Parts: sequence; structure tokens; C-alpha cells
Amino acid sequence: MNTSLFEKLGGDAAVDAAVDIFYRKVLNDDRISSFFEGVDMDKQAAKQKAFLTMAFGGPHNYTGKDMRAAHAPLVERGLNDSHFDAVAEHLQATLKELNVPAELIAEVMAIAGSTRNDVLCR
Repeated sequence: MNTSLFEKLGGDAAVDAAVDIFYRKVLNDDRISSFFEGVDMDKQAAKQKAFLTMAFGGPHNYTGKDMRAAHAPLVERGLNDSHFDAVAEHLQATLKELNVPAELIAEVMAIAGSTRNDVLCR
């Protein structure tokens, strides 16, 4: 039986820790923090945890919008590749900070990268 990326990363506890650290980094980054003004970050973090859990092969409890619908208002406000790259940079730094093995970070970043066109609505 194959072990999912979600299980390899450490399951719920690992995803919870990663999302919390990740959003601290994002909200402290002037390049991208403005996209989160007025956002209920507790709800945002919960959605992100559910989404990443699903994307990494864990239990499917994500009930949020699809990537295009969720990000369309941000694209209208100017979200572009440089912002996507900044977010990816913080995701990678978060995983390194949590001592996730390089091969698992590469898997996560490949999944994140595969969402670029949907996130940027193109």
C-alpha cells in the first residue's frame, strides 16, 4: 500500500503547523499581505488546511470554492506571477523550517506549481 504525501508529511498535525507558520510569513510580506486585508484568517487557515490535506492525498473535507473562483477577485486586484512566486517561496521556507525532507518539499512544490494557471485564472 502506498503512503500518501499527507501521511509522509506527518498528517493533520504537520499540515496544521505548516499552515500556521506559512500564513505568519505571508502576512508579514509587503509584496502579498494586502491581498489578505479584511480576510478572516482563522477561516482562511481552516480552508487552507482542508485544501492542502486533500491535495496531499489525505481525507477529503474541503468544501471551499474551486481555485479559479476563489482567486478571481484577487486577479482582478492585480494578483500575478510575482505574487504566486512569493507565496510559493513562503511555502517552501515553511517546509524547510519544519525540517521536511527535500524530496517531500519537491513533491509539495510540484503540487503547488500545478495550481498556478488556475490561481491566476488563465
